[in-house]
Formats: sequence, structure tokens, C-alpha cells
Amino acid sequence: MEPLSWLEILARAAQQLLPVWVALVVTFALSIRFKRKLGLYGKLFDSRVGMIGFAIVMFWLFTALFADFIATHDPLAQVSRMRNVVPGTPLPRPDDLYPYYLFGGDSLARDVFSRMVMGAREVLRIAPFAAMISFMIGISLGLPAGYFSGKLDTGLTFLANLVLAFPVILLFFLLVAPEIRDTAIPVTMAGILFLVPILFVTVLLNSRFHTQPAKRNLYVGVVLAVGAWAYAGLVFDADPLGLWSMSPNLLNVFVAVVFVNAPTVFRIVRGITLDIKTRDYVAAAQTRGEGPWYIMLWEILPNARGPLIVDFCLRIGYTTILLGTLGFFGLGVSPESPDWGSTINAGRRLLTVYPHPALVPAIALMSLVLGLNLLADGLREESLKD
Repeated sequence: MEPLSWLEILARAAQQLLPVWVALVVTFALSIRFKRKLGLYGKLFDSRVGMIGFAIVMFWLFTALFADFIATHDPLAQVSRMRNVVPGTPLPRPDDLYPYYLFGGDSLARDVFSRMVMGAREVLRIAPFAAMISFMIGISLGLPAGYFSGKLDTGLTFLANLVLAFPVILLFFLLVAPEIRDTAIPVTMAGILFLVPILFVTVLLNSRFHTQPAKRNLYVGVVLAVGAWAYAGLVFDADPLGLWSMSPNLLNVFVAVVFVNAPTVFRIVRGITLDIKTRDYVAAAQTRGEGPWYIMLWEILPNARGPLIVDFCLRIGYTTILLGTLGFFGLGVSPESPDWGSTINAGRRLLTVYPHPALVPAIALMSLVLGLNLLADGLREESLKD
């Protein structure tokens, strides 16, 4: 077989991504159709910048979801005579495999296209959930610090500043170093950090339904049961079904990302709370006799959603860059992992001769972060109109 031209390569890659295109069309069609009923998310489709960012982010999200159907080869498989081949090179013996390496081969004769696709799953498996846990921790500590002030605020702010005083990359290197990974420190930190989201959701529901004991007990019971199940699996690897589990390397990276991001979220939430707690509707809730946690979670927090949603999107992009940096330096996930940082690191050694193994994941990483930044800009633009 003859090598493919660039137009043929792009056409075949687009064909492999067909499930993504279908999912994007359906998502946009339904979202635009019902955008007036979807709150801030619906208003996003009134912003051109926000729509472009949302499209890029959802492209990679759907790519990660459908990666098993999109990838043309096993991302770890090595095919003889395909080492560092240029994009569009046919396999010497296709057999029942896909007959081409669409984006070429890397230095270990692995398919760059398949590693890019599976790398999206590796990145999006960590970044959004780490950002979400970071936000829950930051909100859980930032709300009472700003609302009650005093010694509680002073103590929590001091601890946050202590963490933020370390250079971020240096702190990451310390947390994911093999010497630290082999100790009980990562599991201990995971045990503390993963406990906060369970307590956060429990207090959220209890404060909302404290006047309806039947609903409160049901909701809180479900949260505690699912939370205990997830906690046992993630922290102690004791989930019998295997639904909640992380490898030691992945857990270490996850804990490091959460630990580094939470203090920044804390400072943002604290600052917003200090401003909002002086508003009239907070005074009205206090006059009605509402408890402090109800006021913080159901009066202050909803009115801070605009800046927090924007920061959440930016933080996912920031976390994605950090994960790529860790992978580039060979820390965190296993070296053979197809995550984009590790792939860029592996390809940089021959960058001047064979640029495609490093260039493809670099463009993927750049586009995802760009999409998140554009999405944040769109959300900021629409949240200011509320």
C-alpha cells in the first residue's frame, strides 16, 4: 500500500472521530433548543467565545469517552518496522489491524494517533475530579473562615499561605517523589482530603432539609453510604466491585493536585464571603433565624457561583498543564502511560528529526487548555449579566 497524503490522513482521522462529531451535534442541538431553561449553561450559547471553548472542551471529553472505539491500535503495542515512521505510513502486515499509522509512529513503534486519543482519557480522568475535590475543600474551609472571621479565619489563612509559599512545581516534585510515595504520607493525605467532600455534601443536605427529617435522613444516608464506599475504594483500595480504585501512582498525583489547588480556592471563597456576608439578603436570613451553615451554603454560595464557575474552568486547565508537566518530567503516572505529558517527553529527544510524536500530543494539550480558557471567558461574560 502507498502512504497516505495529508488530506487522506485528515479525512481518515475525521472518520475515526465520527462518534465525537455525532455527540457534539446532538449536544449543541439540544442545548440551543432548550437554552432558555438551562440557566447559566444555556446563556453560554449566547457567547461566541464561550461556544467555541465549550466545543473544544466537549470534543476532548467525547474523545475520552469513546476512546476505545476511536483508537486504531493498542496504545502500548509495538509493531515491527514502524519505529518513527511518518504520518500515513501503512503497516507492513495489516492483517486484521487498522492498515495505517495515521499520525505516524513513536520511538518505540507505537501508534501516535491512538496514544493521543487514549491520552485524553488519562488527562480527563484526573484533572476535572481533582479540581472538583479541591473546590469542595476550598469552599468547606473558605466559607466559615470568611463568615465567622476571628481566630478561625486567621488560623486557616495562615495554613493556606504556608502551602502557597512553596513554589508549585517544587511542591509537586516533593509530593510525587518515589521516596514519598513509598511512605504512608500519600494514603494519610488522601484519607483526610477525601473525607472533606463527604462531610461537605452531608452538611449541605442537612442544612437544606433540616425541617424535613424524612427527606434529610434519606438523602444524608445515601450520601454517607456512597461516600463510605468510594472512600474505602479510593483510599484503602478496598472496593470489592473495583468501581472506586486508583493505582498508587495515580492516587499520589491526585492527592498532590488537590493539596496544591485547595488553598487557592480557599482564598477566593474567603474573599467572596467577606464581601457577600454584608449584603441585605444575608441579614434577612439571619433575621429569619436561619443557622450559619444554611446561610453560608444556601445564601452566600449560590451568589458566588459566577466567579467560582469561571475559576473552576481555569483551574481544570491549570491542573491539565501541571499534569502534563509532571508527565514531561517522568513523575506520577507510569512511564508507558499514553498521557500527553509523558508522550511529549518521550518524543522530544528526536524532535528535530521526527517532530510528530511530540507535536501531536503538544497540540492536543494546548487545544484543551485553550478551550477551557475560552469557556471560562464565556462564562465570565455571561455571569456578569446576571
